[in-house]
Amino acid sequence: MSSPIVHPTAIVGSGAQLGQGVKIGPYCIVGDNVVLRDNVELLSHVSIDGHTELGADSRVFPFASIGHEPQDRKYHGEASRVEIGERCVIRESATINPGTEGGGMVTRIGNDCLIMAGAHVAHDAILGNNVIMANYVGIAGHCQIGDNVTFGGMCVVHQFTRVGAHAFVGAASMVDGDIIPYGMAVGNRASLTGLNLIGLKRRKFDREAIHRLRAAYRLIFASEGTLRERVEDAAELFKNDPLVQDVVAFIAAASDRPILLPRNGHDVD
Repeated sequence: MSSPIVHPTAIVGSGAQLGQGVKIGPYCIVGDNVVLRDNVELLSHVSIDGHTELGADSRVFPFASIGHEPQDRKYHGEASRVEIGERCVIRESATINPGTEGGGMVTRIGNDCLIMAGAHVAHDAILGNNVIMANYVGIAGHCQIGDNVTFGGMCVVHQFTRVGAHAFVGAASMVDGDIIPYGMAVGNRASLTGLNLIGLKRRKFDREAIHRLRAAYRLIFASEGTLRERVEDAAELFKNDPLVQDVVAFIAAASDRPILLPRNGHDVD
């Protein structure tokens, strides 16, 4: 691997750590406490500040802003962090803010994420691996986003909301409740519209496992009894099924936000 290449018009703080093969393009600004791991590329006009680490082989496009102080009036200059994993792509004008003392002091993004133009990840949000945020998606503070979640363009997600792994959120949705793993949601305000069957099939989930998950979904979101009773029934009936148990555990862990439900109470697809 080669030594870092820094364009003459870029400004790089004396304390910044640059890995092998790093490329910093024209008019970029990199702060003193920034760490760029091997083969990171900043194309041009990128501004990265604060205690920010960007994982190996990641690429950042023009006018992205990463690590600058969060848009939270409770922030008082604490040395909070942004941690971004490997092979992430952050497109034009995306913004990512660090954590706060009132949260976990860190905003964390996993590996292989795609954050498209104009998208925003707020303070203390935690994103898993392989998350796709289409253009102008807004993730508010303290949200938790699981692995392999996809957001259509112009979605917004209410603070403290959880989105379970492998979920899909349709374009222009306003999400103000937790979305179960493997779920699909759409609308303003969003409602659960079924399971992300296309995503599950694309990721080669076992056909029988998908059938069991659909059966559990029908049970959990049926119209009879309470949600808690139906979740307990599903937990017992599908006690050896890991996908169903993921959903059961997710619902059981609910705290700040309500669980998103089907609009009619019993959608099954």
